[in-house]
Amino acid sequence: MRIEIAAPMPGTVAEILVDIGDKVEIDDELVVIEAMKMEIPVCSTTKGTIYDIRVKLKDKIETDQVLVVLE
Repeated sequence: MRIEIAAPMPGTVAEILVDIGDKVEIDDELVVIEAMKMEIPVCSTTKGTIYDIRVKLKDKIETDQVLVVLE
């Protein structure tokens, strides 16, 4: 089963903290978004393995855009 982790708000990808194949736990930070001069971490909602990363550093993103896919 694949779980998509989406952006909670629009912004810019400031950091990508995982690689494909990494194992993550609940609340592990996956991506950091910069919005309104603040850094907002996007965390895993479940444990699993990183299947896909759908953004790149400095990408402009929108609310609900899929950032990372877990398996």
